[in-house]
Amino acid sequence: MQSSIPADEVHGAVEETVAANEGASKSFKVMVIDDSKTIRRTAETLLKKEGFEVITATDGFEALSLIADHQPDLILMDIMMPRLDGYQTCALIKHHRVFRHTPVVMLSSKDGLFDRARGRVVGSDNYITKPFTREELLSVIEQHTANAEKQ
Repeated sequence: MQSSIPADEVHGAVEETVAANEGASKSFKVMVIDDSKTIRRTAETLLKKEGFEVITATDGFEALSLIADHQPDLILMDIMMPRLDGYQTCALIKHHRVFRHTPVVMLSSKDGLFDRARGRVVGSDNYITKPFTREELLSVIEQHTANAEKQ
């Protein structure tokens, strides 16, 4: 014996599921790519406290597969990493048609003009010097969330 569920109940349940998924997809996703466990954890903790969804990766190779899976709204990336450095990873992201508009913020312990310029050449959108403060991190993310809302 089959039980029948009224159509309006099914329709309501589908609407609730779609609304829940839309809400989940609207949370701002930030990817943190750094070979330093301390930097990854610090950024992750700060960002999660502010309500961001955080995805972490230890190097550029790991990050590239995670970017495709999670489609982050913003990427924070260390410059000096093993296997594939931040410049190379940023260039690959910015040359991909799906992710070219994803903001990439370079993280570096170097505060030199050359490093900033090289980051711009490969397509980075911003630059933060490590160690960063909570305010610096949130400020740069706020700039990009505001830009995303305008589009």
